[in-house]
Amino acid sequence: MCGGRFTTYEYVEERPIQVLKRSGAIEDFDRAKLLRSVKIACAKRPVSAHDMEGLIDDIEDEFSRQAGVEIPSVKLGALVMERLVPLDRVAYVRYASVYRNFQDAGEFQEFVDEMAEADAREEQRRNQVELPI
Repeated sequence: MCGGRFTTYEYVEERPIQVLKRSGAIEDFDRAKLLRSVKIACAKRPVSAHDMEGLIDDIEDEFSRQAGVEIPSVKLGALVMERLVPLDRVAYVRYASVYRNFQDAGEFQEFVDEMAEADAREEQRRNQVELPI
């Protein structure tokens, strides 16, 4: 031995998450960009910054557990919408209007009507009582 000191360092190698856009382009996942879009949807709504950060954390955690590192942007948008529903319905509709790229008020009205019908079905399901046999 030469009497010298050797130091080694270990680093955790992270697999970067990449987003596959509708156009076919691939870009790195940008947490800040996703958070900005969620903040815009939640503007002037009773959703805390903590809740928004938690939403993004949940999505990042889900992606990091998956084997593939390319996530379709469609799946990313669907996950955001899924997690916005329990936080705030108005924020959900705002995000969906951008995500789904409504072309006119009719498409937007159909979306809102579908939401109202789903709510009515859920309410009816909750209010049903099983009859004893």
